Amino acid sequence: MDKSIPIAVAAGDGIGPEIMAATRRILQAAGAALAFESVELGENPWRAGCASGIPPEAWKAIRQTRILLKSPLSTPQGGGLKSVNVTLRKRLGLFANVRPCRALAPFVPTRHPGMDVVIIRENEEDVYAGIEHRQTDEVMQCLKLITRPGCERIIRYAFEYARIAGRKKVACFTKDNIMKMTDGLFHAVFREFAAEYPDIATEHLIVDIGAALLATTPEAFDVIVMPNLYGDILSDVAAQVAGSVGLAGSANIGSGVAMFEAVHGSAPSLAGLDVANPSGLLLSAVMMLAHLGESATAERIHNAWLVTIEEGIHPADIFAAGQSRQMVGTTAFGEAVIARLGRFPAELPAATYEARPNGLSAASERRPPAQKVMVGVDVFLHERNLDAETLAAKLQRAAGARFQLKMITNRGVMVWPEGFTETFCVDHWRCRFLAPEGATSHAEILALLARVAEAGLDFIKTENLCTFDGEIGYSAAQG
Repeated sequence: MDKSIPIAVAAGDGIGPEIMAATRRILQAAGAALAFESVELGENPWRAGCASGIPPEAWKAIRQTRILLKSPLSTPQGGGLKSVNVTLRKRLGLFANVRPCRALAPFVPTRHPGMDVVIIRENEEDVYAGIEHRQTDEVMQCLKLITRPGCERIIRYAFEYARIAGRKKVACFTKDNIMKMTDGLFHAVFREFAAEYPDIATEHLIVDIGAALLATTPEAFDVIVMPNLYGDILSDVAAQVAGSVGLAGSANIGSGVAMFEAVHGSAPSLAGLDVANPSGLLLSAVMMLAHLGESATAERIHNAWLVTIEEGIHPADIFAAGQSRQMVGTTAFGEAVIARLGRFPAELPAATYEARPNGLSAASERRPPAQKVMVGVDVFLHERNLDAETLAAKLQRAAGARFQLKMITNRGVMVWPEGFTETFCVDHWRCRFLAPEGATSHAEILALLARVAEAGLDFIKTENLCTFDGEIGYSAAQG
């Protein structure tokens, strides 16, 4: 009876097919109980007319196997095409991106031989929602979406990962000194959950200084949890600080599906040259085996890989003259790992997966809705030829009896009342109307918009201003 675990496998673009071939040979040589189902993602489906880069048969295979091992994919720049990686993560609910970054000193050069950091990145929200608009001749908009359920899931996962993996500290990076509501929510949930894990040390840092410390003193960190954008950028930084982004694997974990992929890109200029380092994808496959409960095979492969690194058999991206012993290509590196299966490293810590997180999830409980009261509206205008004073006069006449014009901002900076002539303005204005009686309705806002249009003003967007259980749910102007 075949007990092989079915997994979907995407060879990817650029160097992807080469590193996938090497990885599959190692998995098979190690006796991994896997049944591979190949799927096509990325460039070939795009060329064949599949706008998403993910054809229906690929979706079917991924959803049936619930596991995807994927080489890097290329995303065409511009043209409105979304990243296949982002689409996979969001459509499959892969909320947690887990990226270990561990130094391999002295065998791979690094300035931080004690580095052993796991970055856990929220994977679905933030500016990666991909909601963008051109609003005026001069202004583009990208919406940053941070939700409480999203924060709760990723932060709970980070603490549970730390506890199961025997990690001692979880740090959180945000920019809540500026983005007080979105990043502020992420930080607030981190504080709430930290209280539930008294056995784990915690730290919050503004992402600026957090990034600087991660690059200069990574030994100070253990597990770091971050919103999507910061996590994407800093996980690559951390991988390079540890030795090379070419060594970094990652897991994308959802409640019922998981995807494993190398951190690096498809490097099309290196395609077909047999020079790419397959280590990132191989270590992703090792994480996949651990996730599937195949711990013995995961350890067998990882330790053979460590022996290969120790013995100086290195691809070009980590080869160091005078330190490495032999530079090898993709195929030869894979063969070197296979030849060392069953061995353990002499100096580097041997890999063990007995106590690693397998299939961790982190459900979020929906809270009861708050009492929501609509108190006004921000109306955004596309106006090129009016100054703030002239615009305010028009808007005050349009306000009527049910609203008061409270302020006008340009790119978030107050320009009325009491604006400065030195402030540079573009053709995009936020105009805030509040109801003097403390509450308004959709009908009254629609009537206001009609009056704004009758005044010859081009409104392009509105944001209702509300309180939630009496707390203001909108940002003030920046002076």
